[in-house]
Amino acid sequence: MTTSRETDNLNHPALRKLVDEADQLPLPDLLTLLKGLIPVVARELSPADFDAFIKELRLKGDRFYDATGHPGTGRANRTVIGERDLEGR
Repeated sequence: MTTSRETDNLNHPALRKLVDEADQLPLPDLLTLLKGLIPVVARELSPADFDAFIKELRLKGDRFYDATGHPGTGRANRTVIGERDLEGR
């Protein structure tokens, strides 16, 4: 999990526990969980903000695949930009 101004006030231990528990689910159950969360998230966001969130998830996946494709190399040697680059941090 990342730490940033946006996440400073979150209960990271409780969120980490949820993530760790979800990580134990088989893939079909995990996908169902993700799909079940979409309406809850979409209800709280405008369509434009939801679209930005989906793009953020895509970037997270792209960065994961880029990092796993380049084990042992630092972020500076990889090709996918990170959230800090997008946010100018």
